[in-house]
Amino acid sequence: MAYMVTEACIRCKFQDCVEVCPVDCFYEGKNMLVIHPDECIDCGVCEPECPVEAIIPDTGGDEESVKWLEVNRKFAETWPNITVKGEVPDDAENYREEGEKFDKYFSEEAGDS
Repeated sequence: MAYMVTEACIRCKFQDCVEVCPVDCFYEGKNMLVIHPDECIDCGVCEPECPVEAIIPDTGGDEESVKWLEVNRKFAETWPNITVKGEVPDDAENYREEGEKFDKYFSEEAGDS
C-alpha cells in the first residue's frame, strides 16, 4: 500500500508534505504534486501535513482509488522530483474549497523544479 495525491491538490499545491517525506517520493506538476507509489514506504507522515487533505492511503479496489493511483504512477515517471517546499501559487486559497477540479484544471505539464 502507498499514499497518493488526489484532486484536492490541483491549483493549491501547498507542498507542506514534501519536506517531511523520508524517501523523497513527491513529483511536481504544473499545478499539483503526485507520489510515486513504488517509492512510497507507507509511513503516512505526509498525510496530516496536507492542509487540503489531498493525500490519502491507497486502500485499493474502488474506482476512485484506482484512478488516482494511476495518475500518481503515470506522472511520477515524467515530472521532476521535488524534495523541498517551493513557492505556493498566489491564488491557492481561491481553489482550496473547490471540488471537481480534475477536468477543469489538471495539467499534464511538469512543474518548475
